[in-house]
Amino acid sequence: MNIIVCVKHVPDATADRKFESDNTVDREGVDGLLSELDEYAVEQALQLREKREGEDVTITALTVGPAKAVDAVRKALQMGADKGVHVSDDAIAGSDYVGTSLVLAKAVEKLGAESKVDLVVFGMASTDGSGGVVPAMVAERLGLPQVTLASVVETQGDQVRIKRDGDTATEVVGATLPIVLSVTDQSGEARYPSFKGIMAAKKKPLETLSLADIGVEASEVGAAAAWTAVEDTTARPPRTAGEIVTDEDGSGAEALAGFLASKKFI
Repeated sequence: MNIIVCVKHVPDATADRKFESDNTVDREGVDGLLSELDEYAVEQALQLREKREGEDVTITALTVGPAKAVDAVRKALQMGADKGVHVSDDAIAGSDYVGTSLVLAKAVEKLGAESKVDLVVFGMASTDGSGGVVPAMVAERLGLPQVTLASVVETQGDQVRIKRDGDTATEVVGATLPIVLSVTDQSGEARYPSFKGIMAAKKKPLETLSLADIGVEASEVGAAAAWTAVEDTTARPPRTAGEIVTDEDGSGAEALAGFLASKKFI
């Protein structure tokens, strides 16, 4: 069984994030990490392999991005993935969901030419863009069924059944492999890499591909080919001092209620 997990390297939410002069996210000048929501996708792939004990199951972590994006693949390898693929090309910079989905789909097709891909797994969204549309776009490009936003994943043979939680009901959706699957942060706590896993990851194969390697023209991706663009950004205003409510004469409760009411909290 051949599983590909698509992972993304995102800016650390606790870091001082900023935009480039062209209004794209600065991904080189800030610390980054594997998107937390993609850790759940890696975890589900690992659990699937564990449930198929005795079978030949290979998990490949796939990412698209600049040089530092390889760290997302390395984290997936430390968690237990078998090998990694990093698609890196200067022309990719500025790509939107459409361009990103094209690169991912072409990379999956290339890997599938070597060994048929049975399952492509995503997190529900990335923690930087939060779009959640790339899994569906990749499924469309690959011509595969999409089973998305799974909170529970069950498999038996080539059958997959998921539970998708909505606001008022839970759906049960079934599909036959091969499929594209996305999982939510309710699908199961992601494991931490062990020391053994960290050391073993250093010896696992990690391949770097260019756009030419996967058959994508530079004109098909990047900011110039994007269907969407950020037109303007505004820096977050500096944090101001809070307002202190005193209660020296017994009027504190009234003052506090008035403050909350003025901010429409009550």
